[in-house]
Amino acid sequence: MHWRLVAAAIHCQEDFPMHYDPEELALVGEGGTLAVLQEDEVTRKLAMLIEGECEGLGPLQAAAKFGYTKQRYFQIRTIFRDQGAAALASHPRGPKTHYRRTSEVVRQVIRHRFLDPEASPDVIAQKLGQSGLVLSTRSVERVIADYGLQKKTLQVSPAARKR
Repeated sequence: MHWRLVAAAIHCQEDFPMHYDPEELALVGEGGTLAVLQEDEVTRKLAMLIEGECEGLGPLQAAAKFGYTKQRYFQIRTIFRDQGAAALASHPRGPKTHYRRTSEVVRQVIRHRFLDPEASPDVIAQKLGQSGLVLSTRSVERVIADYGLQKKTLQVSPAARKR
């Protein structure tokens, strides 16, 4: 459904003003209020678009009211126009996979650890580098910690220490 049709379907008419009240966390209209969960970013983004496009607030003022930049307002509007309201939910930022610690690299770190349990993470990183797999010492340490491959230290009980 085209975004203008969606806007018309949710009563974006001048004779039915509606706005989002950030202090009440509610959509407020002439007929009453509708509570919005604080973590409901989709509804807040949609309310911003409604106020900016339908209620005459304009992109700049609507973006400022909701804590966004004008550029972000237009990005949100484009996402809504192309994919609908469900696409307004934010997604985790950053890498989605370990691009350095691939499954092959992890296997090689574990292999080197078992072949030489006394080898330090620095030595393992160097051996991986020699075989063409680039991995930092810190990443080797993380793999070792993730798989519980740290060197075991002898725990001496307090009673044994007194002897």
